[in-house]
Amino acid sequence: MFLAAVAHPRWHAQHNQHFDGKIGLWPFVKVEPAKRSSRKQPGGTLASKTIDSVTIVEYRQFLIEKVLPAIRQKWPRCTAPIKLRQDNAKPHISQSDAERLGLNVQLVNHPLNSPDLKVLDLGYFNFIKSLQHHRAPKKLMN
Repeated sequence: MFLAAVAHPRWHAQHNQHFDGKIGLWPFVKVEPAKRSSRKQPGGTLASKTIDSVTIVEYRQFLIEKVLPAIRQKWPRCTAPIKLRQDNAKPHISQSDAERLGLNVQLVNHPLNSPDLKVLDLGYFNFIKSLQHHRAPKKLMN
């Protein structure tokens, strides 16, 4: 599972640059020592393991330690509150949590499975579907 941060692409007239909207992509993994030895690595070697279900504690930690600093790095002069869009999944933080943590963030919640947040999924699946029709069948039954 990954946490992705993207923004609206825009042209920055003062710096004569184009901001592509990419902020970051962070995998939900934990690093722990291997329990047994194998042909590839001895026991005790640090290995990355995926986090199966993300909790509110892990999500909050990712926001504070990774997402918000990456946003501030991309926009260092921005003093306005950062607007974060998220669906209403259980591990996401609420506005009261953000205020309690002292984060200068406005949270905008969307309903689950909102088409506004499914842009990456829809683009990926449409791309895969378009590839399906480019192959010529080799047998009569295909």
